[in-house]
Amino acid sequence: MYDLVVFDMDGVLVDSEPIACRILHRHLESLGVPMTLDEFMRDTIGLSTPSTRALIRDRYGIEVPDDVVQRARAELDRAYEAELAPVAGVEQAIQAIDRPRCVASSSSPARIALSLRLTGLGRHFGDNVFSASMVERGKPHPDLFLHAAGAMGIAPARAAVVEDSVPGVTAGVAAGMKVFAYAGAPYADAAALERAGGTVFTDMRGLPGLLGL
Repeated sequence: MYDLVVFDMDGVLVDSEPIACRILHRHLESLGVPMTLDEFMRDTIGLSTPSTRALIRDRYGIEVPDDVVQRARAELDRAYEAELAPVAGVEQAIQAIDRPRCVASSSSPARIALSLRLTGLGRHFGDNVFSASMVERGKPHPDLFLHAAGAMGIAPARAAVVEDSVPGVTAGVAAGMKVFAYAGAPYADAAALERAGGTVFTDMRGLPGLLGL
């Protein structure tokens, strides 16, 4: 039994990854970044924008200008308004979890607020929402999850994390938390999530049972 359930957002609460990766990849292509969309999804899902920019710079020697980031964000906002939906079964799962819960996401506070508002999931978390912008290091480092647990007043060993990316699973394990790795999306790599230390599951409706509820 766990005293706190920490939810990642993108790919766990909201089905945003295909939308975001499609748009961000197109902007990076315009800069000459030689990644396919599949490669981009594999290597950047779960990372914050600063971490993604650092990866592109370190791997390809290409700086992603601020104006490109701003244009991509504006396009994402419009796409989210038209397309964003909750992950299948996640609201049913949240409603069955009678434990303190929070969101800990690599997205910016504005992006988190928009996503939770558009999908109606914000009411389940209130002010218990934490962004990678609040800590020095984003995922795969444990800082965000440790910050969230500290703010919620729960020891890391008593917290469970719900993630869908290898960086997120790695961060949760490093934080000393039990990590449940959702692999229900078509792009999910269940084997990689398991190797990172996650307990893999593919149906959000089964999450309360995994948590012992």
